[in-house]
Amino acid sequence: MSAPLPTVIVLAAGRSERFAAASGGQHKLQALLGTRSVREHTLEAVRASGLPWHVVEAAHTAHLHLPGMGDSIATGVRACAEAAGWLILPADLPLVQPQTLRSVAQALLSHTVVVPVFAGQRGHPVGFAAACGPALMALTGDQGARAVLQAHAPYALAVDDAGCIHDVDTPEALEAAQRLINGAQDRQ
Repeated sequence: MSAPLPTVIVLAAGRSERFAAASGGQHKLQALLGTRSVREHTLEAVRASGLPWHVVEAAHTAHLHLPGMGDSIATGVRACAEAAGWLILPADLPLVQPQTLRSVAQALLSHTVVVPVFAGQRGHPVGFAAACGPALMALTGDQGARAVLQAHAPYALAVDDAGCIHDVDTPEALEAAQRLINGAQDRQ
């Protein structure tokens, strides 16, 4: 890609309440998937994509009362306001493939909003062109970027990546991710 690259905003500020409640208090991003944490798997894919990236940590939203995903997105986009666009990626998607990130970034060259779709399901990262910046920076609460998605006709980008829809919100989802990794290793 010769055009300016969008920045991947990795959302790692969540409280992990569902996972923690079901796992005796463990944060899902620190849970091990093989020998590395869920967070490290996600960041590995981001680094391998070659795209610029920024991680939104809990410390970045700690000044807010009960910050939600909208606050995290707004914080990340404000931190990278000069970017050519943004790919919003929750950090609990450890199986997302670097090629999916690159494909969403490429599709942003001709679309305002891009949503990867695997087997009929919308996934992440959701890509937003620079024109969406003011709306993304105005987000608050826990609704994520739903309002921005509704204001545009998102381009559905078909991808061959189950990892874009497989988040790790529960211990059962973590076990399913481990089975997918084990299956991929068995096929190699």
